[in-house]
Amino acid sequence: MIVRIDIEQTAPSVFAYRVSVEAETLYDDESLGSFEEALIAAIEGLAPDAVAIELAYGGVVSGTYPLHVIATNLDQVATHAINTTAAIYEARAR
Repeated sequence: MIVRIDIEQTAPSVFAYRVSVEAETLYDDESLGSFEEALIAAIEGLAPDAVAIELAYGGVVSGTYPLHVIATNLDQVATHAINTTAAIYEARAR
């Protein structure tokens, strides 16, 4: 199963996440202190049959990643998501 994780920054240093499958919310949480904390919390609750995630930050999908890739490259995946969203927002502002 591939799940979607949407992460949003709701205030300075405050992040929320929502985990869904086919637009149905499985679980969510808010008031996490960083993007990485939100991503870790979202992944920790995944069912054993989840093999990959589609990751979105600020409404921008940064990619679909096998769980083992995220486990070994969490910082790189988080940085990629943040940078991709920033680049899209910058392009929209032009």
